[in-house]
Amino acid sequence: MMADEKDFRMTEDEKFNLITRNLQETLGEDKIKAVLKERDLKVYWGTATTGRPHVGYFVPMCKISDFLRAGCEVTILFADLHAYLDNMKAPWSLLAKRTEYYEHVIKAMLKSISVPLEKLKFVKGTDYQLSREYTLDVYRMSSMVTEHDARKAGAEVVKQVSSPLLSGLLYPGLQALDEEYLDVDAQFGGVDQRKIFTFAKKYMPQLGYKERAHLMNPMVPGLTGGKMSSSEDDSKIDLLDSSEQLKKKLKKAFCEPGNVEENGILAFCKSVLFPLSKTGEFVVKRSEEHGGPVTFADYKALEEAFAKQELHPGDLKAAVEAYLNCLLEPIRKEFDTPEMKQLTAEAYPVEKKSGSKDK
Repeated sequence: MMADEKDFRMTEDEKFNLITRNLQETLGEDKIKAVLKERDLKVYWGTATTGRPHVGYFVPMCKISDFLRAGCEVTILFADLHAYLDNMKAPWSLLAKRTEYYEHVIKAMLKSISVPLEKLKFVKGTDYQLSREYTLDVYRMSSMVTEHDARKAGAEVVKQVSSPLLSGLLYPGLQALDEEYLDVDAQFGGVDQRKIFTFAKKYMPQLGYKERAHLMNPMVPGLTGGKMSSSEDDSKIDLLDSSEQLKKKLKKAFCEPGNVEENGILAFCKSVLFPLSKTGEFVVKRSEEHGGPVTFADYKALEEAFAKQELHPGDLKAAVEAYLNCLLEPIRKEFDTPEMKQLTAEAYPVEKKSGSKDK
């Protein structure tokens, strides 16, 4: 489904436009343009290895595809240490399995959208975050950062409690330091990371390190209308959901006729399906009695048709279901082996319901 790969004849402006397209906000555009005059941009995207990745992860994957096509050097960080610090959601033994699961599933996702893996670098946080140099920088930063700034920086990312653990306050500082230790020009993430990005802009120069650019994706609403969350099963479609489970979840998804606000189905079309389309089009196959097949040349045309109620929610969901099955089928196949099934079970063991007894 992916468009043509990187064009080596791209101009600096064409590369910049591809790097920044569909983003909600970019901090440091001048820095990106300055680098592009000299060489290709180096970008990193990090993900804490906690809950199971869902179809919402295709949103950053689409941008990673754009970065690669623009010639960027891209590092994907599996932030296992960050995951441990985020209110101790999982012990190290479980995190090791989850990190392994993330690596397999994200590689499978990238392959499903035809992203060449040889152009990517995968790094585990604990590969360098336990080094002497990094640890000393953590202490240096902790001598500069106030509790207020640390708590504020993590407000959208780290779970907020009345009496926070010190681990959650360290989280933003570690993420800022990653920019230096991964040797990148820019960090990419969702707009929910903005406070951590501005934290990094403030404190990295104080440590003697250069200020990086920051690229922010919009947050795509989940199927229930709010944020797509790994912890809310009904709000997300798991990457390993069967076609039957996919159909069932899409059927229950909020998609009110004419309502284009907080519409997770439309948002997914905008952020994933259109950018991945080879033709740039989106096709809805309808029966003749419902108007017959219709092709939308761009997202704006799709949104307008839905807003005018010229496109029924049921027909939109059926089209998205077909596209999603194409994306998910290669991932399902890759995980349909005894080894991958065992890894999935070990990384995300089924929790026993309270009151159940061991047999």
